[in-house]
Amino acid sequence: MSESLPTRDAFWMAEALKLAAQGRNTTTPNPNVGCVLVKDEQLIGAGYHQLAGGPHAEVHALQQAGLAALGATAYVTLEPCSHQGKTPPCADALIAAGVVRVVCAMVDPNPQVAGRGLAALRAAGIVTEQDILAPAAEQLNLGFLKRMRTGWPRLIVKLAASLDGATAMASGESQWITGPEARADVQRWRAQSCAILTGVATVIADDPALTVRLPDCTRQPVRLVLDSHGRIPLDSRLLRMPGSTVVVVHGEHLAAERIEALQRAGYRTVGLPLVDQRIDLSALLDWAGQEQLNQIWVEAGATLAGSLIGSGLADEVMLYQAPLFLGAQTRPMLANSFPSLAEAIQFTVLEMRTIGPDVRLRLQPIHV
Repeated sequence: MSESLPTRDAFWMAEALKLAAQGRNTTTPNPNVGCVLVKDEQLIGAGYHQLAGGPHAEVHALQQAGLAALGATAYVTLEPCSHQGKTPPCADALIAAGVVRVVCAMVDPNPQVAGRGLAALRAAGIVTEQDILAPAAEQLNLGFLKRMRTGWPRLIVKLAASLDGATAMASGESQWITGPEARADVQRWRAQSCAILTGVATVIADDPALTVRLPDCTRQPVRLVLDSHGRIPLDSRLLRMPGSTVVVVHGEHLAAERIEALQRAGYRTVGLPLVDQRIDLSALLDWAGQEQLNQIWVEAGATLAGSLIGSGLADEVMLYQAPLFLGAQTRPMLANSFPSLAEAIQFTVLEMRTIGPDVRLRLQPIHV
């Protein structure tokens, strides 16, 4: 007995999703998309979106298939675009190639697409299907999808702590609580993010580079420093280490002379409103969405991390927990204080796995 159509569709869509994942470090601000072309149950073309401004997944697959695309079925992890951007519409390319059926995992919430791609295909007489392995496709583009739906990027707050919840000794000593495997894992998550966010106190105390140090890295995330009063050193390691743009987000009324000094040093500066002498975090996310940042990876101290988590702005917390106790003379993960157990921040555990000797918890805050 031959396989049912839904079973075959799921099989080929899974192949397209594997391809899409190969672009997760390089496609920002675009989504990760994969495409396979199938004819007579044979794969005739495959591709994925590799770089913003470059050909989309469908174009790569069509180029590989050539004239054999006539009469084929296309499996695409996200609805084909229907608008002219940096590249021509993919819906038009599929129509011109003579594809007879297009199966997509999910509709693209981008207002420039949002069902128009599928409508264009149907108007050309092409059979369309959607919602095939949609949950898996959603997970592939959480940041892009959130920005399209809300205007804000996805925020992941990274924490590293001991079993008793300490991030450092009271002296500030913290290298290294977690092992090399966990630190390598952090590098992979940095690489998948559009920006890395920290606070000026962390820059002053630790002088981090906040770069991706992977051998195959071809794109460095933007580095963002929240610095309400422009205290960041003019010779910080952020500038000395090769990498991406360093953006100092300061209060909008910072003195012009200080702003000019920051810019001369090599920083890009952005002024935003202050709330209680700190950067308005909602304004920060508005700005980040306008900058087309899909996902922000946060590596910050207890105050900024606590503010993002406590205010409900963090979409996920990535906690690396090392199998050791640091005792009473330590620094906590968050600066938040809770009058009672009932007011504590609660989480859903999305995933728990060992990374070398450490445990990584992926946590989703429960908003009540």
